[in-house]
Amino acid sequence: MDEAFDIINAYAEEGAALRRSFFSACAGTLDAAARQMARCLANGGKILVCGNGGSAADAQHMTGELLGRFLMERRPLPAIALTVDTSTLTAVGNDYGYDEVFARQVAGLGKPGDVLVAISTSGNSPNVLRAIEEARKAGMTVIGFTGKGGGKMSGACDYELCVSSPKTPLIQEMHEVCMHLSCELIDHYLFQCPELLK
Repeated sequence: MDEAFDIINAYAEEGAALRRSFFSACAGTLDAAARQMARCLANGGKILVCGNGGSAADAQHMTGELLGRFLMERRPLPAIALTVDTSTLTAVGNDYGYDEVFARQVAGLGKPGDVLVAISTSGNSPNVLRAIEEARKAGMTVIGFTGKGGGKMSGACDYELCVSSPKTPLIQEMHEVCMHLSCELIDHYLFQCPELLK
C-alpha cells in the first residue's frame, strides 16, 4: 500500500509542477488563443477541432462544452469535432488515406475567419498536420495543443500551447485544462466583456 501511495503522490506532484511551469510560460498565449476563438464566434464563425485517440476524445469534449454549456447558461456556440462522423472518416480513409481524414473536412467546412484547434501530443500526427495545411489555405486561424517540444506543428500554428513533458498522460491532462480554460475564457469574452474583442 505504501508503494501505491508513493506512485500516487509522485504523479500528483509531477502534475502540479507541470501546471505551474506551463501557466508561468503560456498563460498569455492561452488567453490570446481563447480571445481569438471568441472573436471568431462573435463574427459568425465556427470552431473545428481534431485529434487522434485521447486527443479525439478531447476534441469531442471541447465541442460538447461549446455546443452545450460550460459554467454559464448561454446560447450554443458553433463547434464541430472532426472525429465523430464515421461514414466520412472511413470513406476518406479508404479513398484518400488516413492522413486526409481531417484535411478533407477542413477543406469542405472551413471558411475564412474560422478556427481550427489541432491537438497532437507529439506535434507530429500526419493527419493533424494536413488539417493545418488545409486550414491555412482556407484562411482560418490555427490553435495547436502540442507536447514533447511541439514536433512539426511548432511554427505551423498561430497560437501554440506546447506542454513541456515527455509523458503523454500528463500532456493530455494539460490539454484538457487548456480546453476547459478556453471554454471559460470564451464565455467571459463573449458574454461578460465583449468590448475586449474589438
